[in-house]
Amino acid sequence: MRASDRTDCPAPGRFPRIAAAGAAFQGGAAAVDSATVMASLVHLLTGSALAVGYASAVLRLGWLLPQMVVGYLADRAERRMPFYIFGAFGRAAALALIAGLLWWCSDWPPVPLALGFLGLWTVYAFVSGVVAVPYNDIVGRTIPSERRSRMLAWRFFGGGLLGLAVAAVLRIALDLLPPLEAFALIFAVGSALMLISSFLFVSAGEPAPPPKRQAPQRRGSVVAFLREGLDTVRRDPAFRQFLIFQWLGSATLMALPFYVVAASGQGLDAAAVGTLLAAQTTGSLVSNPLWGRLGDRAGKLRLLEVVAVMRIAAPLLVLVLIATGVGIAGFVVLFVLIGMMMNGVTIGFLGFLMEISPDDRRSAYSSWFNTFAAPAALSPIVGAALVSIIAIEAVFVLAALAAIAQIGVLSQMGRSMRIAR
Repeated sequence: MRASDRTDCPAPGRFPRIAAAGAAFQGGAAAVDSATVMASLVHLLTGSALAVGYASAVLRLGWLLPQMVVGYLADRAERRMPFYIFGAFGRAAALALIAGLLWWCSDWPPVPLALGFLGLWTVYAFVSGVVAVPYNDIVGRTIPSERRSRMLAWRFFGGGLLGLAVAAVLRIALDLLPPLEAFALIFAVGSALMLISSFLFVSAGEPAPPPKRQAPQRRGSVVAFLREGLDTVRRDPAFRQFLIFQWLGSATLMALPFYVVAASGQGLDAAAVGTLLAAQTTGSLVSNPLWGRLGDRAGKLRLLEVVAVMRIAAPLLVLVLIATGVGIAGFVVLFVLIGMMMNGVTIGFLGFLMEISPDDRRSAYSSWFNTFAAPAALSPIVGAALVSIIAIEAVFVLAALAAIAQIGVLSQMGRSMRIAR
């Protein structure tokens, strides 16, 4: 082994550092959660359903679109960590800039302030997208398959505790400070937590690259790399079906930023966002033992099946709450369910993608998958159009139908996995 392949952190110490880095990131992500904090803030700044949809869509699009270029470069590079460093520290800096804008420029006219905020949010989204490929590859080579779900569960458990603290800070800040200054404070907290996450992950180091990595494998253009990805979609049924599953999943998530909008329509004030964020974080927290055990013992496919059922339940429940006019108690239950669902979505997605990706091509598989799934990230804008043209209920009906279709795709994925064995 070359000296450059060794790390200061022995392999047994990487598990807790990677889990702790993930927990700090989850706490930071809770501070800028698209379903609660961002939806409420953008609605406050603009009053526009389209702007709410854009903020959610660009976060997902920015996460996905850079991955083709990053995957191409990472697949040909000796180390993945430099890509992670750029994205991880860059996104922490972007959140710090947003916090400064909201704190010092809160007296700006509404339009320049909203445009400045959405511009910095777009930068944050696209810089964040650089992280996905190196993170998946490093974690996939560091943590064995039979321990990944537990690592992710520990990540979300610790992140859930931090998220509860973030929710408490947000609730108190919204009670004591003007709204924009309260949101500025919470973005600053998010930036600090993501900075801590970055240092922890980098300190864990990167294992040696797979031995199969040869110079000829690194040749070719981005176009050739893209063609190779399209060929993988054609010849690998599990990969292709999982991609279809993800497109349908994006259709279910188009409703995500509109749950808070629905709550506002039932008379909940801005301070209730902290309560709903706490409820969502609690759902994420208490579900960790379930997802960790289920993913490692019953398999990632079974985990995805259970989560798909929850994806049906959430939009149906909000339709009931809208129809019956139930107050905050009903929405607290809804956001607990959303927290459980979203935690299961992330653990199941990351675990299954790592499962079907060859060890020596994990960077490539991750970038291909996320690039081909990127157009589906625009679904919140489609949802915003439905809200504007029809009614908010239409978004939730379509989300439930997409989740039902996901269950059918999962059965095909199960058959493909059995045939592959």
